[in-house]
Amino acid sequence: MPELLNDQIKAQLGEAFAQLTQPVHILFFGTKEQCEYCDDTRQLVEEVAATSEKISVSAYSVQDHAEIATQYNIDKTPGLVIAAQDGDAIIDYGIRHAGIPSGHEFSTLIQDILLVSSRDSGLAEATREFLKTVKEPVLLQVFATPT
Repeated sequence: MPELLNDQIKAQLGEAFAQLTQPVHILFFGTKEQCEYCDDTRQLVEEVAATSEKISVSAYSVQDHAEIATQYNIDKTPGLVIAAQDGDAIIDYGIRHAGIPSGHEFSTLIQDILLVSSRDSGLAEATREFLKTVKEPVLLQVFATPT
Protein backbone atom coordinates (compact mmCIF):
# COMPACT_ATOMS: atom_id res chain seq x y z
CA MET A 1 0.00 0.00 0.00
CA PRO A 2 1.46 3.42 -0.89
CA GLU A 3 2.39 5.73 1.95
CA LEU A 4 -0.20 8.30 2.98
CA LEU A 5 2.28 10.88 4.29
CA ASN A 6 4.80 12.41 1.93
CA ASP A 7 8.35 13.35 2.95
CA GLN A 8 7.44 17.00 3.48
CA ILE A 9 4.65 16.12 5.94
CA LYS A 10 6.91 13.63 7.72
CA ALA A 11 9.57 16.34 8.11
CA GLN A 12 6.97 18.75 9.51
CA LEU A 13 5.80 16.11 11.96
CA GLY A 14 9.39 15.46 13.00
CA GLU A 15 9.79 19.16 13.78
CA ALA A 16 6.49 19.34 15.69
CA PHE A 17 7.19 16.15 17.61
CA ALA A 18 10.60 17.43 18.73
CA GLN A 19 8.44 19.13 21.41
CA LEU A 20 7.18 15.81 22.79
CA THR A 21 8.23 15.46 26.40
CA GLN A 22 6.44 12.28 27.50
CA PRO A 23 5.43 9.10 25.64
CA VAL A 24 2.06 8.91 23.88
CA HIS A 25 0.22 5.72 23.01
CA ILE A 26 -2.43 5.57 20.29
CA LEU A 27 -4.94 2.75 20.54
CA PHE A 28 -6.51 1.97 17.16
CA PHE A 29 -9.84 0.13 17.01
CA GLY A 30 -11.12 -1.35 13.79
CA THR A 31 -13.54 -3.97 12.65
CA LYS A 32 -13.23 -6.86 10.27
CA GLU A 33 -16.46 -6.05 8.46
CA GLN A 34 -17.75 -3.03 6.57
CA CYS A 35 -15.21 -0.48 7.69
CA GLU A 36 -14.34 1.66 4.70
CA TYR A 37 -11.60 3.68 6.44
CA CYS A 38 -10.16 1.23 9.00
CA ASP A 39 -7.12 0.20 6.97
CA ASP A 40 -6.30 3.78 5.98
CA THR A 41 -6.73 5.05 9.54
CA ARG A 42 -4.47 2.36 10.96
CA GLN A 43 -1.86 3.06 8.30
CA LEU A 44 -2.09 6.80 8.98
CA VAL A 45 -1.51 6.53 12.73
CA GLU A 46 1.31 4.03 12.19
CA GLU A 47 3.00 6.45 9.77
CA VAL A 48 2.53 9.32 12.24
CA ALA A 49 3.97 7.20 15.06
CA ALA A 50 6.98 6.27 12.93
CA THR A 51 8.05 9.93 12.95
CA SER A 52 8.82 9.90 16.70
CA GLU A 53 10.11 7.29 19.09
CA LYS A 54 7.87 8.84 21.77
CA ILE A 55 4.71 7.63 19.96
CA SER A 56 3.54 4.03 19.90
CA VAL A 57 0.45 2.34 18.47
CA SER A 58 -1.50 -0.77 19.34
CA ALA A 59 -4.27 -2.13 17.13
CA TYR A 60 -7.43 -3.92 18.20
CA SER A 61 -10.45 -5.43 16.53
CA VAL A 62 -13.69 -4.55 18.29
CA GLN A 63 -14.86 -8.12 17.67
CA ASP A 64 -11.74 -9.86 19.00
CA HIS A 65 -11.06 -7.33 21.77
CA ALA A 66 -14.57 -6.35 22.84
CA GLU A 67 -13.57 -5.96 26.49
CA ILE A 68 -10.83 -3.46 25.61
CA ALA A 69 -13.18 -1.54 23.30
CA THR A 70 -15.73 -1.38 26.13
CA GLN A 71 -13.07 -0.28 28.61
CA TYR A 72 -12.27 2.71 26.37
CA ASN A 73 -15.92 3.35 25.38
CA ILE A 74 -15.25 2.73 21.70
CA ASP A 75 -18.50 2.26 19.81
CA LYS A 76 -17.49 3.53 16.35
CA THR A 77 -14.84 2.32 13.94
CA PRO A 78 -12.33 3.31 13.03
CA GLY A 79 -11.77 4.61 16.53
CA LEU A 80 -8.70 6.10 18.17
CA VAL A 81 -7.75 6.68 21.78
CA ILE A 82 -4.93 9.18 22.31
CA ALA A 83 -3.45 8.25 25.68
CA ALA A 84 -0.36 8.82 27.75
CA GLN A 85 2.08 6.02 28.41
CA ASP A 86 3.95 5.71 31.68
CA GLY A 87 6.06 2.57 31.53
CA ASP A 88 3.57 -0.24 30.98
CA ALA A 89 0.62 1.86 32.17
CA ILE A 90 -1.76 3.58 29.76
CA ILE A 91 -3.25 6.81 31.15
CA ASP A 92 -6.55 7.65 29.51
CA TYR A 93 -7.39 11.36 29.27
CA GLY A 94 -10.63 10.65 27.40
CA ILE A 95 -9.44 11.88 24.00
CA ARG A 96 -11.14 9.98 21.18
CA HIS A 97 -11.36 10.20 17.40
CA ALA A 98 -14.07 8.40 15.43
CA GLY A 99 -13.43 8.04 11.72
CA ILE A 100 -10.30 8.79 9.77
CA PRO A 101 -8.55 11.97 10.97
CA SER A 102 -8.00 13.48 7.54
CA GLY A 103 -8.27 17.06 6.33
CA HIS A 104 -8.59 19.49 9.23
CA GLU A 105 -9.00 16.57 11.65
CA PHE A 106 -5.39 15.56 10.92
CA SER A 107 -4.11 18.74 12.58
CA THR A 108 -6.41 18.01 15.53
CA LEU A 109 -4.85 14.56 15.86
CA ILE A 110 -1.37 16.10 15.91
CA GLN A 111 -2.44 18.72 18.48
CA ASP A 112 -3.94 15.97 20.65
CA ILE A 113 -0.66 14.03 20.55
CA LEU A 114 1.27 17.16 21.59
CA LEU A 115 -1.25 17.91 24.35
CA VAL A 116 -1.14 14.40 25.81
CA SER A 117 2.66 14.38 25.70
CA SER A 118 2.78 17.60 27.73
CA ARG A 119 0.47 16.07 30.38
CA ASP A 120 -1.20 19.47 30.69
CA SER A 121 -4.52 20.63 29.24
CA GLY A 122 -3.41 24.22 28.86
CA LEU A 123 -6.59 25.39 30.58
CA ALA A 124 -6.48 28.56 32.64
CA GLU A 125 -6.49 28.19 36.42
CA ALA A 126 -9.97 29.75 36.64
CA THR A 127 -11.30 27.14 34.21
CA ARG A 128 -9.67 24.34 36.21
CA GLU A 129 -11.29 25.62 39.41
CA PHE A 130 -14.69 25.86 37.71
CA LEU A 131 -14.40 22.31 36.39
CA LYS A 132 -13.79 21.04 39.93
CA THR A 133 -17.34 22.18 40.75
CA VAL A 134 -18.95 20.01 38.05
CA LYS A 135 -20.66 17.16 39.89
CA GLU A 136 -22.36 15.26 37.06
CA PRO A 137 -20.57 13.36 34.27
CA VAL A 138 -20.27 15.36 31.05
CA LEU A 139 -19.92 13.90 27.58
CA LEU A 140 -18.43 16.46 25.22
CA GLN A 141 -18.44 15.52 21.55
CA VAL A 142 -17.29 17.52 18.55
CA PHE A 143 -18.52 16.39 15.16
CA ALA A 144 -16.89 17.24 11.87
CA THR A 145 -17.85 16.11 8.40
CA PRO A 146 -15.37 15.74 5.55
CA THR A 147 -15.84 18.37 2.86
